[in-house]
Amino acid sequence: MIKKQINESVAYLKSKGFDAPEIGIVLGTGLGKLSDEIENPIEAHYNHIPFFPLATVEFHTGKLIYGTLEGKKTVVMQGRFHIYEGYDLLDVTYPVRVMHKLGIKKLFISNAAGAINLDYKKGDIMLIEDHINMQGGSPLAFKDVSQFGDRFVDMGEPYDVDMRNKIIDIAKKEGISLQKGVYVSVVGPQLETKAEYRMLKIIGADAVGMSTVPEVIVANHLKLPVVAMSVLTDECDPDNLQSVNIAEIIEIARNTEPKMIKLFRELIKSI
Repeated sequence: MIKKQINESVAYLKSKGFDAPEIGIVLGTGLGKLSDEIENPIEAHYNHIPFFPLATVEFHTGKLIYGTLEGKKTVVMQGRFHIYEGYDLLDVTYPVRVMHKLGIKKLFISNAAGAINLDYKKGDIMLIEDHINMQGGSPLAFKDVSQFGDRFVDMGEPYDVDMRNKIIDIAKKEGISLQKGVYVSVVGPQLETKAEYRMLKIIGADAVGMSTVPEVIVANHLKLPVVAMSVLTDECDPDNLQSVNIAEIIEIARNTEPKMIKLFRELIKSI
């Protein structure tokens, strides 16, 4: 059933002019400006794409944007889906499968996250080197998963090493401070308690968020090279915990976004 749905979604997008994109990009909270840099854009709103979920978070728009970025055909997902919106993991990752079926060869992901590692500060960018899945499930746990790839997927190196190294080199060249670390994905939408922040630090997390890991798992299932970065929008210090201000988080993400855009653009140039 899901394969048929994906084919219908892809057929609709091809009819709109989405022609063999090479790069797919998923934009996180407060990180939508990259889509403004797409040349000759074609837009498809989620509510028009057959079988697509709808973004329900007020600061997530809901559309796919296709066009050219640094000379390469690119499709940008402006607005993603989360478990906390009531979606299951098949819904959350459905767009990755659609972009893969359209033809993308590389996947870039961004998110806004909280800094568990207290050496990292608000406004830092963290290149994700590894992750911890605390969302209580897997996007591969469905009956027909073997139609798309191996049921048992090796996750020893989920984030493409070559693209990670290129981002590190680009950051050095451009003078952009870049942290590196482990991202833990939780369900949300509530933020963590002091005790939960302490636990996440103990188990090895450097940053915490509510997305990204499901999409990365599916990318690995599809043998689609993926790289991901977090914009760190708050500091999760359980001994000096401040009340969360969502407006401030979005503002920090937007202020840091130009650096992330630079990293993504230069990465596209290099591949």
